[in-house]
Amino acid sequence: MNSHELLTQWASDYTAWAKRTLSDRRYAYWWAGGMHPSPRSWHVDQQCMLAIVGIRTDGTKTLVALVDGTSESTDAWREVLRDLKRRGLSVGPQLATSDSHMGFWAALGEIYPETRHQHCLGHKTARILHTLPKDIQPQAKAELREIWMAETRDEARTLLEAFISAYQAEYPKAAAMLTEDHEALLAFYDFPAEHWHHLRTTNPIDSTFAAVRHRITRSGNGMSRMDLLATTFRLVQESEKSWRRIRSHQRIR
Repeated sequence: MNSHELLTQWASDYTAWAKRTLSDRRYAYWWAGGMHPSPRSWHVDQQCMLAIVGIRTDGTKTLVALVDGTSESTDAWREVLRDLKRRGLSVGPQLATSDSHMGFWAALGEIYPETRHQHCLGHKTARILHTLPKDIQPQAKAELREIWMAETRDEARTLLEAFISAYQAEYPKAAAMLTEDHEALLAFYDFPAEHWHHLRTTNPIDSTFAAVRHRITRSGNGMSRMDLLATTFRLVQESEKSWRRIRSHQRIR
């Protein structure tokens, strides 16, 4: 096949996949995020693909949703989640990990209110450090890591409160980022300890789509929005073949 024929086939494969029934699917965990696949120089206006990667209750990691959009707004995420529900996914995951984008959390609360929220601790750390002077950042980063890596929730809470107390007077913005919705920072403690390193961050989705974006960037800038979506889908499908099951998946309810 030439490149045009390949893109046409991939688009057809994506369309069929996007309409598949989900009535037999149950997910334990989700990672959700937006991906901007093309450099700004390509002039593909405001393309932002909304993606969800999930762990099924048998431990299998798989792509749940991939939708072409223009933003990570509540309306955009609401339509993604409503479509999943229309196609039979009546029950949401036990826990969803995402960056602190309120659009996803707001939509999730409407469509799958039973799902717990876990903020990505990598993104949270970066945002906190951004509010601090550079000479303080290494120490603050180490202290935040101690919170996230604590062996128990009680220990994490103690360290979190100590961080807030130490930084609140001089760096109130940094402290405020830990006082707001801190339950969603430590939700992972309610799940099997073997899964914590998966649940703390959005790395399972970030790493996959960083590699996809790199490959798309190298391929040239003659792609339409549908070309980009179909190519992204195809590359993720290839990556999916090497994804490993989550360890101790028998402990997932």
